[in-house]
Parts: sequence; C-alpha cells; structure tokens
Amino acid sequence: MRDLRRNWRRFGLVGLVVGLVAVLSTVLSALATGLVSDGISGLRGLPLTHLAFEPGSGAVFTRSTLDARALEAWRATPGVEASPLGVAFVNAAPTTTGPRLDLALWGVPADSFLVARPEARAALSGRPGLVLSDELEGQVEVGDRFTVAGSDLELPVLGFTYSGSYGHVPIAFTSLATWQELHYGDDARGRFSAVALRFDGPVDTSAVDRAAGTATRSKASAYSGSPGFSAETATMTMIRSFLVVISALIVGAFFTIWTVQRTRQIGLMKALGASNGYIVRDGVGQLALVVVFFTVVGSAAGALLAGVAGGGDVPIELTLTGTVTTGVILAVVGVLGSAVALRRITRVEPIVALGVEP
Repeated sequence: MRDLRRNWRRFGLVGLVVGLVAVLSTVLSALATGLVSDGISGLRGLPLTHLAFEPGSGAVFTRSTLDARALEAWRATPGVEASPLGVAFVNAAPTTTGPRLDLALWGVPADSFLVARPEARAALSGRPGLVLSDELEGQVEVGDRFTVAGSDLELPVLGFTYSGSYGHVPIAFTSLATWQELHYGDDARGRFSAVALRFDGPVDTSAVDRAAGTATRSKASAYSGSPGFSAETATMTMIRSFLVVISALIVGAFFTIWTVQRTRQIGLMKALGASNGYIVRDGVGQLALVVVFFTVVGSAAGALLAGVAGGGDVPIELTLTGTVTTGVILAVVGVLGSAVALRRITRVEPIVALGVEP
C-alpha cells in the first residue's frame, strides 16, 4: 500500500488504461445486447415455447412453408397448443402522403393463443388491416391506409401495440387470411410459415415431427433464424474477446516492467528471508487492487455513457448482469495476465541486492 501511494502516477497510468478498456467493454456489451434484442424482441415477446418449421429451413421463417397437415398433427398432440403463423418482410406504401414502411408482417388467426388481448382479437377478426408496432406511433395514425408492395390490397392502420421487431424491422400484425392473400395471392392453399407451439409438459417432439413433417426448435434456438442474428452475435463476441486479451496483455506488460524495476528490492526482500510465495502474493495483490478498482470505475463510467447514448437509432440495452459479468471477466483476466512475470520474480537471487548480477 505504501508503494501504491508513493508511485501513484505509475499505477494510475496503467489503471487509466484498464479503466478505458472497461468503459469500452461495457458499452460494447450493452450494444451487443441491444442489437440482439432489436433483432428478436418481437419473437421473444410471443407467448410460445417452441416453433415447428419446414425441415431444412434452418429456423428461417421465409424459407419455411407448412400446411394444414402439419398443423393438425400438432393440434392432435396432448399438452400442446398450436397455431399457424405467417412471417414475411414487406414494404408498405401510403395511399396518400406519409412515410414508406419496412415491416415484418406477421399473420396470426384471431383465435390463436398468441393473441391474448380482446381488442387485438377484435382487430384481427374484423376488416383486413394492420396493427403496427408502437414504435411507429407518431409517424402514422390510425386510419392511414397502406398498400403492400406487390399487391393491390389497401390496408388501414387499425391500431398500435407493443410488438417489438424482428430482423431489426418493426413488426406489424394482420389476420392470417390477409397475410396469405398478400404473400400467396389466389394460390394460398392454406399455407403459412411455421406452427407456433406452447407446451404444457414434456412432449416427444421427434415423434410428432415425423408425423407432421416438421422440424421443431425451442424459442431460444429459433432466434438464430433472425436475419443477421448469428453474424452480429459472432462479431460482437469476437470484439469483446479481443478487448479481454488486450486487457490481459496490458496488465502483463505492466507487471513485467514493474518486476524489472523492483529487481533489487525483490533481491533484498529475499536476502531478509522472504519466500517466493510471499513476494508473489505481495506483487499480485498490489496489482489486483489497481485492476479491480479501475475496472469498477471504468464499468460504472461505461454504464453511464451507455445510458446517455442509448435510445433513438442506437440499439443499446444496459443490464446489471451484463455489466457485472463484463467487469468480473476483465478483472480476473487482467490479474491472470500478471502470470507472465511470475517466473522472473522467482528467478531473482538475493545477491542482486548488492548490485551484483548472479
């Protein structure tokens, strides 16, 4: 502790670098969480536990096409609620004035278990129309009419609800029949993208899949089918991994230099009877105090910065668990990075205290 007070500039410099890495890691962690949430928040918010897709579709709605055979097989399974679900990405143009909208259009029957609110059931069972994500409220109004590209069908905005987004595109709900007309035209033949499932208990999905001709995924594993989800997750994970490695290298380099500068002091301590274990605990403990303190400060500053920068077009989602986990990883890896200098400490001979090289 005395050494920390006397050489606060030297320790403060490495602490500043560690703190800046913690700031960057915290902000990137919040950005990664926000990107993931922005891509799958709509799917995550639906009251389902599993999804049945066409085999080979890779949980991508736009690659999957099912029909009544698959739906009936799942509906006949005890302990399972099943509902057809249509998903497509569309562009909607206003019939008069207003913005063009890129939408993830979800077709759902009005009597589906996915539709919990009575007003939502009423909207989907009435005249054809769109129920938009509430993030579009203010850009358009109830009653505005839109024409989906590739169709002559005009659809009014029936209302707004929290529906999140899918593939970074706001979700719009419509009735399954309307979705089929927009997607397939006059050749719908009862087709849709997937079967939304809710299990009340254990279900032998393999047996039902064979009978229904489907491939079942849990809700969480179906997230990978969202456009860009896997690439974004892998990219952000790689960036955070590089930051962790950089943090370890910074601390390791500092500890090595610190050991070289204290060679005679370490030799004197050994000449007075200090063991290698004592000196290692002293040095690593000193470094751990610096790393932990500045990591906490940097993580707090990063959380504050992420909170200020979040909102609008920046998909930042700050969570306590993510912030704490990132900080702990940086602190632990930073301390472990000091291991590169341990061998140098143990090889210092007591005779160097006299200025003699062994």
